[in-house]
Amino acid sequence: MRAFVLTGPGAYEVQEVPSPVAAPGEVVVDVERVGVCGTDVEFFTGEMAYLHSGHASYPLRPGHEWSGRVAAVGRGVARSWIGRRVMGDTMLGDGTCRRCLKGRQHLCEKRQEVGVRGDRPGALAERLAVPVTSLHVLPDGVDSVLGALVEPGGNALRAAQAAALGPGTRALVLGPGTIGLLVAMFARTTGAEVHLMGQTDESLAFARGLGFEHVWRENEIPALRFDAVVDASNAVHLPAAALDLVEPGGRVVLIGLAGEPSRIDTRTLALKDVTAVGILSASPGLAATIRAYAAGTVDPRPLVAATVGLDQVGTVLAGQRPPGAGPGPKIHVDPRLPFPKSAS
Repeated sequence: MRAFVLTGPGAYEVQEVPSPVAAPGEVVVDVERVGVCGTDVEFFTGEMAYLHSGHASYPLRPGHEWSGRVAAVGRGVARSWIGRRVMGDTMLGDGTCRRCLKGRQHLCEKRQEVGVRGDRPGALAERLAVPVTSLHVLPDGVDSVLGALVEPGGNALRAAQAAALGPGTRALVLGPGTIGLLVAMFARTTGAEVHLMGQTDESLAFARGLGFEHVWRENEIPALRFDAVVDASNAVHLPAAALDLVEPGGRVVLIGLAGEPSRIDTRTLALKDVTAVGILSASPGLAATIRAYAAGTVDPRPLVAATVGLDQVGTVLAGQRPPGAGPGPKIHVDPRLPFPKSAS
């Protein structure tokens, strides 16, 4: 089968590799859609922390936001899984440690992460092998595009829940990328007044097009009482800014990661009686995200700007927008698309 493989920083190939075989307890999925994520870009540039901690190494196959259809099952897996439309949890705990036994496999010290950590290849390929326990079935109303948006949606849902919003509250989301916009969408469903802060006219105009009236540049944020501030950016200074902007007794939610340490003044945190929450992983939010998509409560389809084949993944990771791409922040990959004749 064909697979996109990163062989080093800035180096990649679409390779012919052996098709996966389902081990006991696993399934093989025919991949239909994969989202390109900021984590994949960090692997492309060589900046991803796991490359330096030893949790990941080249060559590697990225891709952890995916959907597809089960094509084969391993020993111990019911054949009724074959043909089901699914997406899968990225985080694969060892299943035996204290954290896993408490339902926190996404925090397992020995976890694998599909396409990210350990030796578990990612979804940027025609087929993918994963444990059946990681699967979530997609209902008819959740197509392959939405299915590949469940993983980022689960992260965003958890961030919106951590903000503890409701009618009469006001939230500010820093960073109108995929995660930030999804956080804003989930926050809006609570009845809260949602504000967004971004850097470019294009990103702010796109947010307005999604129905968000209150969008600002950093130097334009009004002096309002924000009950919660969510940092969904990669800017090193914004966690501290979030703490300054939040109302005393409010909540700061940190889901974005900068390339270097961010610093906050814990005296301000204590004196404002602020609750700060960090969010890692979509795992606890996947089922609820699927329900929200199926019900139409949140529709993230406009975030997808283009869908490309495996042959274009490298240029996307290098920062090039595909020809004809829309204004959204997310690029999807369909590994089934044929290569141009000149590239075959």
